[in-house]
This record gives sequence, C-alpha cells and structure tokens, in this order.
Amino acid sequence: MHDSRQGYEVVSRTRHRKECAELQLVLTAIGIHTETVHQDGQWLLTVRHGDLPHAMVELESYRRENPESADGGQSDESKPVPLYGGAAMAVIVYAGTVILIDVFAHQNVFGLNWYQAGQMHAGRVLAGQWWRVVTALTLHSDLEHVLSNLLFGSVFGFLAGRILGGGVAWLGIVLGGALGNFINALVQPPAHLSIGASTAVFAALGMIVAHSLRTWVPDLQRQKTNSMKRWSPLIGGALLFAYLGIGGERTDVTAHATGFMAGLLIGWIECRIPARLLSMSSVQWLAGIGAIALVTAAWSQAALIGPSP
Repeated sequence: MHDSRQGYEVVSRTRHRKECAELQLVLTAIGIHTETVHQDGQWLLTVRHGDLPHAMVELESYRRENPESADGGQSDESKPVPLYGGAAMAVIVYAGTVILIDVFAHQNVFGLNWYQAGQMHAGRVLAGQWWRVVTALTLHSDLEHVLSNLLFGSVFGFLAGRILGGGVAWLGIVLGGALGNFINALVQPPAHLSIGASTAVFAALGMIVAHSLRTWVPDLQRQKTNSMKRWSPLIGGALLFAYLGIGGERTDVTAHATGFMAGLLIGWIECRIPARLLSMSSVQWLAGIGAIALVTAAWSQAALIGPSP
C-alpha cells in the first residue's frame, strides 16, 4: 500500500472518517506519527515507511481486541438490515383468507362441516390426514378468536415480510404453523383437538427472532463481552411469547410453543437465503403462490375426504 507522497505508506483505508480517526488515535498513543488523506471517497491513514511494520501489528492487535470499534463504528448487529417489499400485500391476503374461511365455516358452505373436516385432530393427523395441520390454521372458534389472530398475525407477518419479503415470509409462516401443529399432534393425546392461526402467528414471531440472531458468531472473545446483547432477541422473543402465548382457559399453550420453535427453525433456514434472491420479485411471487397453493391443496383434500367418522 503506497501513498502518493514519498516516504509514507498507507496503513488503513476506510470510508468512515470516525474509524480513521480512531485508528489514528491508537497509533498516536504509542508514539507513531500519522497523517490522514481523503481521496476518492476514502480516508487513508498513513505512516512513515519505517513505522509501517510496527503500525500494522498494533492495528491488527487493536482490531482483534475491539472487533466492533474497528468496523467503521458498525458491528454486525448495527448494520442496516435489508428490507423487502410485498409485506403489506401478503398481510392483506392473510386477512382475506382468514375472514373468508371463517364465513364459509360458519355457513357450512358447499355443504361441508368445515370444523370437523379441518380441525387439528392429533390421532387423525398421525393416521395420515396431513392436511389438518394446515387447514386448522384457518379455522377459529368465535369473533374474538378471529380478531386476535388477525391483529397479531398482521403485525408479526408484516415484520417478517419486511425482513424476508412478503412471499418468502408467508410461505415460511404457513410451513412453520403446519410443522408446529404436527409436533403438537406428536406430543398430545390422540383425541386432542385444536384450531386457530395462533400456531402460525407464533411461528412468525419465531422467524423474526431467528432473523435477529442470524449474526451470531461463535467467537469466544465476542461471547465474553456481548453474550447478553447477542442473545437479547431470543430473550425478548421468549418474554413476548410468555406474555401473549400463555393464558386463557381455552389456550393451547403447547401449540403456541411448538409454533414458536418451528418458526425459529424455518427462520434460521430462510434468513440464510442470499439477499440477491430475496430481492427478486419472481422468487417472492413463487413463494407466495406456494403458500396459497399449500392452503388450497389442504382444503381441497379435506373437502374430498370429508369429515371423518
């Protein structure tokens, strides 16, 4: 690295003036003369040719001991999170689907007993009626149940849609809700019944928490100094789950918990999708259509088989 001035070498290049000033202070403190140059949108920190080896060693040591400070004043956690479109549209589709199926179910449209055909029945799910883990997400017992899941589902679904894109997020939410219902069927008695989008709502919360944890790096030095900060999204998510997911005599706490855990898993997978793919409208549309197709296929199967005796 050479500077245009004779006898000086560039020891650091950065677009952040604050970082340049910080590194300059480090070298000045140990008696190394430095000068700064602003060139082509970058801040160059220069030292005399003879001081270059010593300066490089000191700066490398400083960066190891202060990984956040040596990154332009921005740690991984504080870097802007990319946001994607389609979140609002996806929430509208979610709300429309929940309302439409609620009307159909209460009116027995098509002559189908929607509750008997679509509720999550643990024994029947394990006997092969897979569609129930999906259809149960769209059924609700009363208006209060519907409004509650519309409210929290819209909030968490919108947030998930902003960080993953509307289509990818809601495909993950449907899959997370279905997986949560399946795990619930595994741990409950065969006669256990449940309905409601809340399993998917808590899957959305789990996905948001997983996305917030995506920058975790198993570095011992950083774990020692930032363990509480790094795990704070999980702690916050668990507290929010405890506040919203536990309570009420008809609340299926296990379904909420399995939905949250399934969301953590789905979110861990989806937040590793490259940003260039998440930014592609074709990917988001395909994922969104996939979510709608899964719900449609599940209800088609439920209608075809009909309520089990």
